Amino acid sequence: MPKRPLVAALYSSASAASSSSSSSTALLLFRPRAPQPPPRRYLPRTGYSRSVWNRSMEGIGVDEKRSLAVDFGLCNAADGGDRRIWSSREWGQKIATGKRIFCNRSLNMKNIIAVGFDMDYTLAQYKPETFESMAYDGTVKKLVYNLGYPHEILEWTFDSKYMVRGLVLDKKRGNILKMDRHKYVKVAYHGFREMSKEEKVSTYGNTLLVDFMDKNPAKFTSGVDYIRMYKDVRAAVDLCHRDGTLKQMVAKDPGRYINEDLSIVPMLKMLRDSGRSTFLVTNSLWDYTNVVMNYLCGNCHSNCDSAGNYEWLQNFDVVITGSSKPSFFHEENRANLFEVESETGMLLNTDNGTLIPQVGSTSPRLPPKHLKKACRVFQGGNVAHLHKLLSIASSSQVLYVGDHIYGDILRSKKVLGWRTMLVVPELEEEVELLCQSREMRKKLRQLRLERDLVEDKIHHLKWSLKFDISDATEEQSLSSELHMLESQREQVRCLHQDAQREHHQKFHKVWGQLMKTGYQNSRFAHQVERFACLYTSQVTNLSLYSPDKYYRPSEDFMPHEFDILGL
Repeated sequence: MPKRPLVAALYSSASAASSSSSSSTALLLFRPRAPQPPPRRYLPRTGYSRSVWNRSMEGIGVDEKRSLAVDFGLCNAADGGDRRIWSSREWGQKIATGKRIFCNRSLNMKNIIAVGFDMDYTLAQYKPETFESMAYDGTVKKLVYNLGYPHEILEWTFDSKYMVRGLVLDKKRGNILKMDRHKYVKVAYHGFREMSKEEKVSTYGNTLLVDFMDKNPAKFTSGVDYIRMYKDVRAAVDLCHRDGTLKQMVAKDPGRYINEDLSIVPMLKMLRDSGRSTFLVTNSLWDYTNVVMNYLCGNCHSNCDSAGNYEWLQNFDVVITGSSKPSFFHEENRANLFEVESETGMLLNTDNGTLIPQVGSTSPRLPPKHLKKACRVFQGGNVAHLHKLLSIASSSQVLYVGDHIYGDILRSKKVLGWRTMLVVPELEEEVELLCQSREMRKKLRQLRLERDLVEDKIHHLKWSLKFDISDATEEQSLSSELHMLESQREQVRCLHQDAQREHHQKFHKVWGQLMKTGYQNSRFAHQVERFACLYTSQVTNLSLYSPDKYYRPSEDFMPHEFDILGL
């Protein structure tokens, strides 16, 4: 039975590029499977991957999880099982590289009065092997039974590792691309077939289902092309979400589909204790948001009905559901703001957040009795409503944490001027591989330098043969030397290419390193650098730092500085 990562590629683009449907390309955002945990006796006491922890704890009760978390240094007993966050007495100053927060632009947290979070794939990290597989299977069924696609695609299986974050889908040609920061196409595939250098140059110049469609055009309705196919996949994804199937499955057993993170509540508590407001802005509606946040905040660790539990709201000042990001970030967006009655899900009319008395009502609505401090829950609206609710005078006083470079980070940064932090789960594994590849990188630099030296000698000899030859003997000698140098150049070139390929495939067999394309930063890395003030591997890494920390970027270097400074 063939793998079908190509439809997964189109699915990923459809779910991730909702903000750029009119563009000819779409950013592919895919979250790959977490690595398998090492044997328990080798688990480090710090820096242990949260995704590895969750996979190794499946099927274990809450109390035992907390006990094991203390053993492995993920939390301490005195705080009732909280991770060793910055505010705990047992906090350790050394932070593992994979848990660090990296800074692109200076950010003084003392200037931040409100910290906001996205929910899906930021606070809630979904498991590819369960949630993504379920979404994928539902999408394929919709393509076949609702949109008339060939039944053969039902036989394909999900490959969560083929696609990675930051790729671009050329909807016109059906190609999947990885670009560098200058928008040059460095890696390109048409289906499973890698495009040659000549094909890339002829198609893009210097600046998945696809395979099946190419080989079986008769099975597709006349007139179907790659753009239509992309739109169909997006429509199928939308159908999967609208019919409620995915959400119902998650609600029945959140632990099967969402990674548990014991540090979320301590992180939120630390931020609120520091005097900051916290808020949640999600595109999910209230019923689903309540289920997911109940699980994440420790109120639902088994297959139980948590619909009537709202204690998690104590961790926030404002929750906005059904926000329709990224349009939420535009103040000119005229969407109405409704207050959500948490117990019933009823939507109540408001005037910019102030409740409008209902016809026939004689008494004001009181905050829920179960909350020590009432958190208000809303649906819709825009950023101006949020600023008013939180008494935010300047956009630069807000730090917003999200996972979507377009839907969360680009719009909130570019349109509003919010300070931003991007969550990139793949980063933790990437930095570990970078540490392991130091010697390979030295080898690559040496081979590149050797190529340059040999080519310089060849150019000089060719010049001499053209302009400085005095007799036939000297010409023969120089020609022989030139031939030897050209053979040496070819040998070094092959060694260099083989070493590059080995280094590339160490990160991902097809797409290579997430933040690099060859020697240049990838297009995705360029976007991270432009729009994310901070970036890190998981949201709760915030708990490892002081809430008043002054984040400072590393020094920038120009190419002429590297040799001079010995970098």
